[in-house]
Amino acid sequence: MPDPSTYRPAPGTIPDSPGVYRFYDPSGRVIYVGKAKSLRQRLSSYFADVWTLHSRTQQMVTTASRVDWVVVGTEVEALQLEFNWIKAYDPRFNVRYRDDKSYPYLAVTLDEAYPRLQVMRGAKRKGVRYFGPYAHAWAIRETLDLLLRVFPARTCSSGVFKRAGQIGRPCLLGYIGKCSAPCVDRVSEAEHRQIVEDFCDFMAGKTDMMVRKLEREMYAASDELDFERAARLRDDLGALRRAIEKQAVVLGDGVDADVVAFADDPLEAAVQVFHVRGGRVRGQRGWVVEKTEELTAGDLVHHFCSQIYGTEAGADSADLPKELLVPELPADVDALADWLSKLRGSRVAIRVPQRGDKKTLAETVARNAEQALQQHKLRRAGDLSTRSKALEEIAEALGMQTAPLRIECYDVSQIQGTDVVASMVVFEDGLSRKSEYRRFAVNGATDDVSAISEVLRRRFARYLEAKVELDELTDGEEDPSRPGIDPTTGRPRKFAYPPQLVVVDGGQPQVNAAAQVLLDLGIDDIAICGLAKRLEEVWLPNDEFPVILPRASEGLYLLQRVRDEAHRFAITYHRQKRSKRMTTSTLDGVPGLGEIRRKALLRHFGSLKRLKAASIEEIAEVHGIGRRTAEAILTALNGDGPAPAQEGQTDRAAGAEGVTT
Repeated sequence: MPDPSTYRPAPGTIPDSPGVYRFYDPSGRVIYVGKAKSLRQRLSSYFADVWTLHSRTQQMVTTASRVDWVVVGTEVEALQLEFNWIKAYDPRFNVRYRDDKSYPYLAVTLDEAYPRLQVMRGAKRKGVRYFGPYAHAWAIRETLDLLLRVFPARTCSSGVFKRAGQIGRPCLLGYIGKCSAPCVDRVSEAEHRQIVEDFCDFMAGKTDMMVRKLEREMYAASDELDFERAARLRDDLGALRRAIEKQAVVLGDGVDADVVAFADDPLEAAVQVFHVRGGRVRGQRGWVVEKTEELTAGDLVHHFCSQIYGTEAGADSADLPKELLVPELPADVDALADWLSKLRGSRVAIRVPQRGDKKTLAETVARNAEQALQQHKLRRAGDLSTRSKALEEIAEALGMQTAPLRIECYDVSQIQGTDVVASMVVFEDGLSRKSEYRRFAVNGATDDVSAISEVLRRRFARYLEAKVELDELTDGEEDPSRPGIDPTTGRPRKFAYPPQLVVVDGGQPQVNAAAQVLLDLGIDDIAICGLAKRLEEVWLPNDEFPVILPRASEGLYLLQRVRDEAHRFAITYHRQKRSKRMTTSTLDGVPGLGEIRRKALLRHFGSLKRLKAASIEEIAEVHGIGRRTAEAILTALNGDGPAPAQEGQTDRAAGAEGVTT
C-alpha cells in the first residue's frame, strides 16, 4: 500500500487559515476537494496512522500522490470555492448526490410567448418555473387535469400549437374547455399569460385567494341571473377544492420550508427532502450517497446544502426556501446560511425543529429516509463486492498485476465501408463514466481492423501529446497548481488519462492490430484484450488460443457490458451520420444560404423541382434572397457549381478531437 507520508507537507508549511484543498492522483487528476476552517488541523488528520482512518478515506490518501491548497479570507469564500471545484473536477472521492430516481416536475415555460404547462425531467433551464418534484408523472397529469378547467392554459407541444394556428382549428382540449386556445386567437397573448400567472400563484400556495375570487365571481353571476356561468364557476370551484384536498396543510401560517432528514450506515447515507410551500407539501425528493469518510449528520447537511442548492439556485432562485429544517446544524452553519442567503437574494434560516408540527413532519421525513436506505441496500446488496470481484477476475484472467480501475472499449460501426465510425466508452471502478465517452469519424479505413488501428492511433497520440505538453509546461516536473488540466478551460485534458485496460470488439485480428499500434507508439504499460461475439472468447495479443472465462463469471459479465455499451454508442453515431447524409439537400452547399433561407425558398416554391424551373428574377423575389444568391442557387441545382462540402470532411475534424456526449 502506498505511504501517504511520501507526499505529506513539511511541518509548519500548512497555514492555520480557512481554505480549500485538493488531493491529486499520480496522473494529475483531482480526486478529492475539501474545505476547512483551519487547513492545518484538517489536513493533518489525513496523515495520521493509515489504519485508523475510515476505509474510504484510507483508499483516497493511498491513491493520492500529492495535495495542495488555496487560502481564502472567509468561510463563505471557502464554501463558494469548494462548490466551484467539485463542479469543475467531479472528484471521484467526494460525496456525490445522485438521485435514486429521475423526478418529474410540473414546468411552466414562462420564456415563451404563450407559456406551456408540461411534465419535465432532467436539468433545469432559465426562464422555466418548476413545481414539485413529484413522485410520479401521473400525479402531475392528475393535478393538471383538475386545474385546467379553472386555468385553461396551453399544454400542447410547439408543433401541435403551430399546426392548429395554420389550419385555424384548435385541438380537442380547446373544444372541451380545458384550453383557452390561444393558437386560434380565442384569447390574446396577454390574457393567456394572465391565466398562466394565476396558475403559478395557485401552485405557489395562494390557494385561499383563488378560492375567494371564484366564490365572488360565482355569487356575482348568480345575482345577475347568469345561472349558466354561475354553474360553471361552481364546478370550477369544486375542481379547485379537490386539488387542494390532495395537498393537506402540514405547517400553519403558510410556511415555505424544505424539511431534510438522513439515514446512514458506515458506507452510505439516504437523504429525503419534503418541499413545503404555503404550508403544504408540494413535492418530495430523495438521494443515496456514498460516504467517503466518517461524516456526522452536520457534515451531511453541509454537503447537501452546498451541492444541491448551490447547483439548482443558478437555474431558479425560487428553489431555495426561506427556511431549512435539518436534523443537526453543521459546524459552519453561519457561513452556510450567509452563502445560501446570497444565492436566494433574501435571508435563509437553517434550523433544527424542536417541537410542534415541524418536529412531527421532520420525524415523518426521517422515517422515509430510513425506508429509502433499506430499499437501496436491498437493491444494491452485493453490488460493490460484485464489481470488485469482476475486476479481480479480469485482472487474474489477463495476467495483470492490479485490477483495471479504468477500462476503455472501442467498437467500429459501418455498412460496406460507408459512414465508418468508432466509439470509445469508459468504465471506472466497474461503472460507466459517460462524460468520458468519445466518438470518431473514420475516413480511409477499408475494414474493422484498419478502423480500429486508426482510432487507437489517434486516441493514444493525443495522450502522448498531452503528456509531452505537460512535461514542457513543468520542465519535467509536476505543476503544483493544475497538472493534467487544460489551462484554457480548467477541466481535465481530453485523452490525458490512460486506461489500465483496452478492450476491442473483435477477435485475434483486431487485438493484434491494437497491440501493434501501442507498440509503434512506445506504450507498453496498458493491457489489451478483445471480446469476440460468437463464443464470448477473450483474446490476448499474439496468443494462439483465447482465454475462456466461465459463463457465470462476473468478469465476463462486466466485459460484455463494456462491449455492448461501446456497440450501442457506435451504432447510434453511425445512424446519425447515415441519416444526415441521406437527408442532405443540393441547396446545402450554396454559399450564404442558411437554414432559414432554404426553408423560405421551399415554402415559396413548394419543391426543388419548381425551384429549379424558376427564373433568377422569380427566386430573387423571395425575402432575403438577392440576385447573386439566386444565380448561385440555379448554378447548384443545374449541377454546374462546386459540389457541396462532404459531411465526412467536417466530421473528420470533429472526430480527431473526439465528440463528447
